[in-house]
Amino acid sequence: MWISRLSRFLDSVKQTLFILGTGLVIFLALRNSIVWHMQEFWGASGDFWQRRWEELYLLFNQDDFLLSVFGTYIFTTAVFWLCNLFFILLDLTGKPEFLLKYKIQADKNTPLRPADFMKAAKVALYNQTVVGLPMSVMIFCVMKWRGCSCSPADMPTFPWSVVEVTIFTLVEEIGFYYTHRMFHHPRIYRFIHKKHHEWTAPIGLVAIYAHPVEHALSNLLPVALGPILLGSHLATAWMFWALALFSTTVAHCGYHLPLLPSPEAHDYHHLKFNQNFGVLGVLDRLHGTDAQFRASLAYQRHFLLMSSMPVTQQVPEPPKKKSVSE
Repeated sequence: MWISRLSRFLDSVKQTLFILGTGLVIFLALRNSIVWHMQEFWGASGDFWQRRWEELYLLFNQDDFLLSVFGTYIFTTAVFWLCNLFFILLDLTGKPEFLLKYKIQADKNTPLRPADFMKAAKVALYNQTVVGLPMSVMIFCVMKWRGCSCSPADMPTFPWSVVEVTIFTLVEEIGFYYTHRMFHHPRIYRFIHKKHHEWTAPIGLVAIYAHPVEHALSNLLPVALGPILLGSHLATAWMFWALALFSTTVAHCGYHLPLLPSPEAHDYHHLKFNQNFGVLGVLDRLHGTDAQFRASLAYQRHFLLMSSMPVTQQVPEPPKKKSVSE
């Protein structure tokens, strides 16, 4: 038993190092040219982004509360709906038709019923507003206590922002995995998390289609913990939250599209319920909550698609075995 756990732990560590280290390895391998170019880029664009942040700060009357609460609400709401707009049109119209071949569960939500779309949209807007705004106030108070700044004068350097976002990602993985798994506990599942799993074939909007308690504790809190722990600048938090919203939209979209992160793992979670509780898959490997997934066809298809050929063609269904009577 302990050998199996040790093996899973080592696999988890290796997976973490691979996911977070790939970019760093490439950076180091090409550092003689990349470092110079990045410094030149940041020297120019850093001033640009700082000026934009100064304008935004002035727009909110240099009021940290207004920017942190209402600015964050406007920003994250806009990012979420912009990320989903393409998938909403694709789901409702089935066009462009050639993209339907990338759908993971091809027989579900094709096309999406308008009534189902409205149901998901109403819950998403409710969570963003009725749950999100009060949570933003609480998060602002804690971030203020931690010394987090909104001032343009305190804008971090780009390299440090990258370091912070990497740490945020690890913190989110821990927070989301354990709260998500908690909501799957049989004693509370039907009261809270069952709502999210009404969608066995998810769409992008389902990323925040959840019970208000789950949205607060499992969706919002894990992504806020990193900036709180590090006392980060609001601009860095916004950058991470935009990436997180994009990531969760793709994870729920139901399409395995070229050059986008594979949504196979989380789509499989919605199909089977008891697999793949995390974001990165690191803690699933550690705790063995991906064993069934790793033995599935979906796992064989779980890779970054680098060509226009759908994964269903690259990794087709195995031929059905003929029965004895045949």
